[in-house]
Amino acid sequence: MVARKPLAIFLAVQKALFLRELNMRFTTSKTGLFWTFFEPFMQVMVMVLIKMLIFSKANETLDFAVFMALNFTAFNLFKNILNKSIGSFTANKGLFVYKQVKPISTIIARTMIEVFITGIIILIFIALGFFFNFDLNIKDLPMVALGFVWLTIFSFSFSLFVAVGNTFYPSIGRTINILTTFLMFGSAVFYAMVMIPEAFRGLLLYNPLTHFLEMIHGSYFSVLDCHFVDYQYMALWTLTLLFAGLWFYRKLEERIISL
Repeated sequence: MVARKPLAIFLAVQKALFLRELNMRFTTSKTGLFWTFFEPFMQVMVMVLIKMLIFSKANETLDFAVFMALNFTAFNLFKNILNKSIGSFTANKGLFVYKQVKPISTIIARTMIEVFITGIIILIFIALGFFFNFDLNIKDLPMVALGFVWLTIFSFSFSLFVAVGNTFYPSIGRTINILTTFLMFGSAVFYAMVMIPEAFRGLLLYNPLTHFLEMIHGSYFSVLDCHFVDYQYMALWTLTLLFAGLWFYRKLEERIISL
């Protein structure tokens, strides 16, 4: 029998974990499946309704519904990767008896599931946009796509770092769950940075997520730009979290498996 190469083993494990997670997500709870796809549409509808009731439509320079859909899709991608990955080591510890299955593979699988679900949500939003004649003209599609890919890598890096810590200190996970709620209001989800007074703008720009959201909607709408995006700052956060997460994981992998 010819031994399989490490890459082939890794890909086979990832495929099996992906299908396992997909099956669990879509068959375990019909209510959970419903909210997985309905939540982003409800978020957009609520924000559009609030704007219609409270704010004037005068001098509107961008399609607010598309703006909200774009921002919620991006933020939910980050939030769901993080929240689903925090407890992945504990939830899948029974699989670690198989030497081919490494703890980090469970986070990769859960990240891919969220990317897959986000892709479906984006396609549904596009279909609705064509049907209701929303503004689907994208200023710079490659940069929007790059923003989502980069955000996925950042989210995975953050998730790995947090998951390792949460395995030994569960309070970290509870703290992060609370933090993500506040991050929604401080990450340029409901606004673009050009709308924020200069006195508060500098504080919000310390949040790396703000730069990702600014990059995505600044590259989508012709009336916005990426003037406030600091790509070096984004790269610093991404690489620091990635290398820190991988370093701690390598140091503690055996302890994670033996728990």
